[in-house]
Amino acid sequence: MWIVAGLGNPGKKYLYTWHNMGYLAVDLLASRNDIFLDKDKFSGMYGKGKIKGQDAIIIKPTTFMNNSGECLVQISKFFKVDPSHIIVVYDDIDIAKGSVRVRAKGSAGTHNGMRSIISHLGTQEFPRVRIGTGPVPEHYDLVDYVLSDVPQTEREMIAEAFIKACEEIEKMVGEDGRKD
Repeated sequence: MWIVAGLGNPGKKYLYTWHNMGYLAVDLLASRNDIFLDKDKFSGMYGKGKIKGQDAIIIKPTTFMNNSGECLVQISKFFKVDPSHIIVVYDDIDIAKGSVRVRAKGSAGTHNGMRSIISHLGTQEFPRVRIGTGPVPEHYDLVDYVLSDVPQTEREMIAEAFIKACEEIEKMVGEDGRKD
């Protein structure tokens, strides 16, 4: 069993902000794999199905970004999923806009949602897919930037990043998590 968690903030106000890249990417992943995020439990909206023939749960924590770990610890304990089978998808201002990077483990960096997850799971040993949103423009502070809407002129580039993120997740799950 795999859990794929897309990080973001609930509500229309945050729908297409830089901080909702994880939400938007897993919405596409769910659509590509006919998984419906229609269950409200574990402090998140989730659905169960198959990704590349493997049992999978896709979840969007509804705790707001900085408390994402509350959701992941609840659902992983309930379904008895080891952190090595939890893939976290999120925005990263430390990599260029539209880039996608996959890591098998690592620190939270500057991301408060990841700090929460690492704290609640008690480990950094879980895969993650980072979608680049950086750098922060000079005229913004960090919080204002990540909560600002993605400009129309950059949405196509970001949509391409979602496709790449989904491909990477499907590859990880299909290979049972093994990376080259």
